[in-house]
Amino acid sequence: MSGQPTCPHEPELTWREGKTPVSARFDDPYFSLENGLEETEHVFLAGNDLPARFCKGFHIAELGFGTGLNLLAALRAWRQRGVTGPLRFTTFEAFPMAADDMIRAQSAFPEVSEIATELAPFWGEARITLPDLWLNIVQGDARETLPTWTGRADAWFLDGFAPAKNPELWAPDLMRAVHDHTKPDGTAATYTAAGHVRRALSDAGFDAVRHPGYGRKRHMTKAIKT
Repeated sequence: MSGQPTCPHEPELTWREGKTPVSARFDDPYFSLENGLEETEHVFLAGNDLPARFCKGFHIAELGFGTGLNLLAALRAWRQRGVTGPLRFTTFEAFPMAADDMIRAQSAFPEVSEIATELAPFWGEARITLPDLWLNIVQGDARETLPTWTGRADAWFLDGFAPAKNPELWAPDLMRAVHDHTKPDGTAATYTAAGHVRRALSDAGFDAVRHPGYGRKRHMTKAIKT
């Protein structure tokens, strides 16, 4: 754990094998024990047909910022795609991780070490503005902060802790808010294939279907706004 005192709004962590953070509050790891970066690329990038859909002004929104790994992977793909202008990335997080813990977690993935090093000085700030990145970290309960958000996303990364352990972040009302803040033909993807999550997405107005999951997970969910 970090040597710094734990803020009431920061997650309490344990570390599995010294490199994978696990939330004590939700008893769930922040990313796959197999390979968190590969999981992100399979579920959240490929699940939203990225980077093929990237274009100027593209906006990703996310439920659950966690270690920031999804952002690092998305920004790497954005840079490799060579899109003009900044990637817009809005993420909703109730329990922001301490900067030292984020840096420690990200260090497990040398593939994104250059970007991780570049962003490390900014962790703890709510906004990061770079020539190719506009990041907004919205702190607080997404059930309260998302409905009042004025933006709309092209793609959603639904990355809360497991629905059985963090049901609030998968509730039908919140899935409707996700739909309402999605552009026409926008998409969403998540590692979970829980039936009640797919039903909540479908009831909200998405066409939600199962797809092969990452690693030991047989299925995940992809959704498109209809």
